[in-house]
Amino acid sequence: MSSSRPASELARRLARNAEAACRRYLPKGRREGAYWLVGDCLGSPGRSLYVRLKGPESGKGAAGKWTDASSGEHGDLLDLIGLNLGLACLGDALDEARRFLGEPKPRQAASQSPVSGKARASQNSGEAARRLFALSRPITGTIAETYLGLRGIAASHDDLALRFHPRCFYRDVDAGRLLELPAMIAAVTDAAGGLTGVHRTWLALDGGGKASVASPRRAMGHLLGGGVRFGMSGEASPILFAGEGLETMLSLRMAMPLAPVIAALSANHLAAYLFPPLLRRLYVAIDADAAGRRALERLSARGGEAGIEVFGLHPALGDFNDDLRGLGLAALQENVRTQLIEGDAERFLLAAGRPE
Repeated sequence: MSSSRPASELARRLARNAEAACRRYLPKGRREGAYWLVGDCLGSPGRSLYVRLKGPESGKGAAGKWTDASSGEHGDLLDLIGLNLGLACLGDALDEARRFLGEPKPRQAASQSPVSGKARASQNSGEAARRLFALSRPITGTIAETYLGLRGIAASHDDLALRFHPRCFYRDVDAGRLLELPAMIAAVTDAAGGLTGVHRTWLALDGGGKASVASPRRAMGHLLGGGVRFGMSGEASPILFAGEGLETMLSLRMAMPLAPVIAALSANHLAAYLFPPLLRRLYVAIDADAAGRRALERLSARGGEAGIEVFGLHPALGDFNDDLRGLGLAALQENVRTQLIEGDAERFLLAAGRPE
């Protein structure tokens, strides 16, 4: 194997063994025709994620390519292995792929290899994400603020991670056309606060809901290990609240305005969240589904190894935005109160009642 292209070559080798890889990493799925169907990258039962088992090595219909219809995530089998095992480093994913394929690790470490085509594509995507965020504007007075308001979420002036773009490109793959639609733009940052990607939510023209397109939520750039942060001024906090969706975590922030929270944007990325160095306690806001439970299990195991306390926060309904809209803010706060350690409840929930 050429050491100058380890990632792309390993991805092709994995694609030639796509069904065996799916049986190893996604054993709860099943084959249907030319696809392997499963719930998500973590291997939950279901049919949202599909992996193409047969096809050419590259281009349209290539073997090994996968898409999660529920989240809009997609990639090759090397990406899938990284997400499935919670690997945030490309080198670790390469090593795992070699173990699966029964190949020895090359002398030259992956971190010393020249930048692969896949890495260059990720870098270009990250640059495009930074440009898009820079060209967007604060959400105050926009239909993005309307969209959140209809979900019971009041936009805060210090939510610098959220912006609005009135004409964000949307690529309609099925129709082969490019649309310009309004979108809420969320900044994905790493532990140091550097912007590595963005998450886009395309909106209806009046802000009354999401746009009527096949995939109204999409991300671009590098997401693995990071997320959309709120209430973090740059000072490291020993306590964090992490969860999947933007609306879930913004709803929790309505109950705890001063709490540092992070939205990882999917159960797969939540399971792979990179712990900050000073973190000592992590509350995980999970959705009431199998993927959420799997993410909590993965984070609890990783947290135990790192000496971090991990606690689950469970909604009364499907997620915390459902609780906010369906039960009201007071009920949401009371449910959260019963699941926090006493000192944390005093610190964060009492802060919610303080005057501005």
